[in-house]
Amino acid sequence: MRRLPRGAVVLGILLMVTGVAAPAFAQSDGTVDDSAHVVTVIQVNGLLDPIEVDFIERMLTQAEHDRVRALVIQLDSEGAVVSDATIDRVAAHVRAATVDVGVWVGPSGAVALGRAGDVVMAAKHRGLAPGSRLEVNGRRVGADAAFNQHLTTIGAQCDRQAGSTEGCGATIGDFVVSIPSVPTKQIEQNGQIRLEPVGQTRFAQLSLVNRLLHSVASPPVAYLLFVIGMALLLFELFTAGVGVAGVVGAGAFLLGCNGLGVLPARPAGVALLVFAMFGFAVDIQIGVPRVWTGIATVSFALGSLLLYDGVAMSWITLVAGVLGMTVAMIAGMPAMVRSRFSTPTIGREWMIGEEGLARTSLSPDGTVVVRGAPWRARTNRATPIAEGDPVRVAAIEGLVLDVEPLVGAARDYRDRGHRPEPSSDA
Repeated sequence: MRRLPRGAVVLGILLMVTGVAAPAFAQSDGTVDDSAHVVTVIQVNGLLDPIEVDFIERMLTQAEHDRVRALVIQLDSEGAVVSDATIDRVAAHVRAATVDVGVWVGPSGAVALGRAGDVVMAAKHRGLAPGSRLEVNGRRVGADAAFNQHLTTIGAQCDRQAGSTEGCGATIGDFVVSIPSVPTKQIEQNGQIRLEPVGQTRFAQLSLVNRLLHSVASPPVAYLLFVIGMALLLFELFTAGVGVAGVVGAGAFLLGCNGLGVLPARPAGVALLVFAMFGFAVDIQIGVPRVWTGIATVSFALGSLLLYDGVAMSWITLVAGVLGMTVAMIAGMPAMVRSRFSTPTIGREWMIGEEGLARTSLSPDGTVVVRGAPWRARTNRATPIAEGDPVRVAAIEGLVLDVEPLVGAARDYRDRGHRPEPSSDA
C-alpha cells in the first residue's frame, strides 16, 4: 500500500480543522437575493464571554453583508464575563445594525440577567418566552410584566383561535413571524390559522471547537477540570514514567486554565487550590495522612469558595469537588501509589534483619526507611518506636514490614527465619 506524501497529510488535516471551525451554515460570497426572504436565527447560551461576543458581532456583520430580512438572537444568559466597554460595543452594534435585529429570551425558563439584559434592550424587536425572565436596571421581570411595562415589543401570549393571525413570542417561530419586516403566509393547521415566514430561515451556532472552549469557560466546568487535572498530574508525579493519567491530567489542567483565564477568577483562590495540592503531596510522599493533609483540606475548601468574583457555583459542585478531592487524597491516592510501586514479597527475605530508621513514630503503624527507601511498617503495641529511632526488620507481611527497636523489644522476632545452626561441638 502506498503511503500518502507528508504534504498531502498536512493539507488534509488543515482542511479538516478549517471545516470544524467554519460556521454552522455556508457563507455566501455575494449578496443574498432579496426574493429569498432570508431570516437568520443564532443561538447564544451561557455567560457572554469573548467567544460568544465575537460570534454575535460576526453574525451581525454577515447579516448586514447578506442583507437578510432579519437577524434573531435566541438568548439564554446569566450575565457577561467581558468588560462593560465590550458589552456597550455589542449593544451599539445591535442598535445601529442596518438589518432588523430581534432578541428572543427563550425557550421557557431562559434568562437574560446582568449585562445580557442590555443586549436585549438594544434590539429593535424584543420578546420573552413564557416563564423566562429579563433583568433591567437591577429589576427582574417575567414575560407578561415585561410586555406590560413596554420593556419588550412582542408579548408572550398567543391567540390560537381559528382565524387569528396575531403573532407573539411563545416560540422562536412565533417571534420570527411577529417581526414586521419578515414576510409571512397563512396556513391552516387543525382548524387554526397560523403564520409562517415566507422564504428561508437558517439557524447558526458556534463551531465545534468554539463550543468546546465556551463550555470550558463555564464556572463549574473550569473549576472541576482545573482540580482534576492537578490531581492526575500529582498522581503521575509519584509514579514511574508518563501514563494515560498524566496525558489526561495535562489536557484537563490546560482546559481548566483556559476557563479560569476567561472567568473572573481570584488569584488568591487559585493560589489556595495549588497550595492544597502541595500539602496533599507532602503526606502522600510520607505514606500516612498527617498534619499537612488537614492543612491542604482547609486550603482546598477555602480556595473553592473564594475562586470566583461575582460568579457563584452551585453547592452540589462545591461539595463534589471538596469531598471528592479529600477522599481521593486521603484514601485513594496513597493506595494507588503503593500498588503501582509494589512488588511481590518473594525475593525480599534479605530485608529480614536489616536495620533502618523510623521516619515517623510507630504506635503501632508508621513509616520506616531501610537502605534509603521508605516502607510502611508496624511494631508491637507494647513497644512503640519514636521518630528517628533505629529499627530492625523482623518480618514481611505483604507490603508492610514488621519492625522492632534495636533495644528493648517486647517480643524477639530475630529468631524468625534466622534460627542459628547448632554448633558442631554439641
